[in-house]
Amino acid sequence: MANPEKSDAAAVVARAAARIQAAGCQPIADEATARLVRMKITQLPQPASLARAVDLLLVFGGDGTMLRIGREVAGLRTPILGINLGGLGFLTAVSSSKLNEALEKVWAGEFQLEPRPLIQATGLAQGQPLNHLALNDFVISRGATSRMIELQVSVDQQVLTQYRCDGLIVSSPTGSTAYGLAAGGAVVCPTAEVLTLTPICPHTLSNRSVVVSLRSQIQVTVISRKLDTIFTADGQSQSILGAGDSVIIKRSPRSVQLLHLNGTSFFETLRQKLNWSGSHVLPIQP
Repeated sequence: MANPEKSDAAAVVARAAARIQAAGCQPIADEATARLVRMKITQLPQPASLARAVDLLLVFGGDGTMLRIGREVAGLRTPILGINLGGLGFLTAVSSSKLNEALEKVWAGEFQLEPRPLIQATGLAQGQPLNHLALNDFVISRGATSRMIELQVSVDQQVLTQYRCDGLIVSSPTGSTAYGLAAGGAVVCPTAEVLTLTPICPHTLSNRSVVVSLRSQIQVTVISRKLDTIFTADGQSQSILGAGDSVIIKRSPRSVQLLHLNGTSFFETLRQKLNWSGSHVLPIQP
């Protein structure tokens, strides 16, 4: 599956399909991707049906593409390998320039599978049912006005605090390097069993990110009465919340399986993507 808005998507996907066929395997694509590359290959209409039919799902794009497809195939055990056609990316594991080497490693079995939990949000949004999944995060934020909103937050039915802020980010372990990082939140190893609550520009300077168990249930209630409040899942789907609306956020029973090639790690990606000191250090030999 590919993001057709990426300028080099067609060429990279066509190269991947040819390589897969040359190896004696069968490439299958969703209808939009097949049209993009103009190749005669088997097509399936939806991401979920495609994921059920294949042994490995290659996703060509950036982290936004990975997030969308991750939600659409949530709960299926098909491994996903992200091929990066964008800029800064933590979910896409392989640069498009190293596609051939990556496929060789896959066929040689030189990879590991890493389950990533999704989080779910339920509640009412202005009287309408709200039910969203996210791989990265949920964000409750102010609308077009520059005034702060007020949110009351409870964890496992215990009141945490009442925020006056521009918004609140509730991140999964995978999502710590997304909006939460930009808002000053902690970097969390994606295998950690935690949720992170990070206020956006809080009025009280002592408000900081709070890390709770992934088993916790978080309730966010809108206190503001005259301001638009927007609820967003992975920055891609949204609902409008009204005064008194509450949202319950917790771990979803569904997850996705990300494939990582041997010789790569989250910490190496972190150093390189953020240009930290030691980005190109060699591992210490035992």
